[in-house]
Amino acid sequence: MSSIHGRLGRVHRARPRVSIFFALVALVLALAFAVPAGASARVPTGFVGMVVANPVYPASNSGVDLSQQMGTMVGSGVESVRAVFNWSYAQPYKNWSQVPAAEVSDFTDVGGVPTRFDQMDQLVAAAAQHHLSVLPVVLYAPGWDSAPHPATSFARPANPGPYGQFMTALVERYGPNGTFWQTHSPQVPIRMWQVWNEPNITVFWPTQPFAKTYLALLRVAHNAIKSADPGAKVVLAGMPNYSWLALSKIYKQKGARRLFDVVAVHPYTRQPSGVMTILGKVRKVMNAAGDRRKPILADEISWPSSLGQTRHTEGFDFATTPAGQAKNLAKLIPMLGRDRRRLGLLGFYYYTWAGIEARNAVSFNFAGLFRFRSGKFIAKPAYYAFRNASLKLENCRQKGSVATVCLKPG
Repeated sequence: MSSIHGRLGRVHRARPRVSIFFALVALVLALAFAVPAGASARVPTGFVGMVVANPVYPASNSGVDLSQQMGTMVGSGVESVRAVFNWSYAQPYKNWSQVPAAEVSDFTDVGGVPTRFDQMDQLVAAAAQHHLSVLPVVLYAPGWDSAPHPATSFARPANPGPYGQFMTALVERYGPNGTFWQTHSPQVPIRMWQVWNEPNITVFWPTQPFAKTYLALLRVAHNAIKSADPGAKVVLAGMPNYSWLALSKIYKQKGARRLFDVVAVHPYTRQPSGVMTILGKVRKVMNAAGDRRKPILADEISWPSSLGQTRHTEGFDFATTPAGQAKNLAKLIPMLGRDRRRLGLLGFYYYTWAGIEARNAVSFNFAGLFRFRSGKFIAKPAYYAFRNASLKLENCRQKGSVATVCLKPG
């Protein structure tokens, strides 16, 4: 090794200024030609989003480098991420007397409730490094505040109060004046909060009809969020299936319109044109209810590439092949950009970044743009379709590691 260093030493000493000069020139040129994302795009910043779930998040469960994956997301046009903030994980114990001695150091006191923020901190910090906005869907009731439910469904909160208190804690930690930002930079505070997920189906809300009991939770959450951050936006739980009919039921509840700022929809269907049809039906219901100015989020859009791979269809008819998944995305994304003003569409989130695909696994395990296998991410045709269509929508040929900057416009 010393002989090699000796032979190269003179060359190494002769060129440092030239190397530094060219590096500085490259940096200056990159900054000169970089433009803020959205400056000349067909869609506003944050329009293209991605749902992050297992195995990407919580990354502690899989050993995945979350920041690295978010860098790849940014390079493919993603400007916002949607993720579950798991209430059951964060507050599994009602009081400190229930916490095992070996776990005490994992928790922080929040109004007397032991609370751990580690998973959420990890996501928020990684997203901020890449200037990605975060849409949390606050979900899963802990056992100590779970209403009775069958084993085939998740519990809804028995009492909305503790959910509201947890929501307050989240806004006070990650909102614009959040304690989290006292020790983390850059600061990318969370300004939109989604209250629960798919309450119009029994798996997420076993009490049906859902509207009255869900609105009780939404009312408490809305008041908690707005008290902690008056400028925050409250996002209605995303609804699948006949979402426009479910939304009509919500509007029939007294005072419902005052409790949310954004309507969320899961327009799962076989054809890309069907996604647009569903969004159009939702917009029609909103307009009729006097909410013409409120935006829509398509917070889950997906086609699992599970056709022929599993018997578990969950009753859906929109499974396809990897090639079909890519074809559908290539068709849909331009449609979303083209009709966003007509629909009042704030943005969309694809479900999901990566999945653990195995023979006869759950259909949605095949929904990812990547297969996660043996610790590696393997890109599917859908990834390239998503990247090409999203960057084109943003009028950007190349992005670096920061979502809010386009390195090569056009």
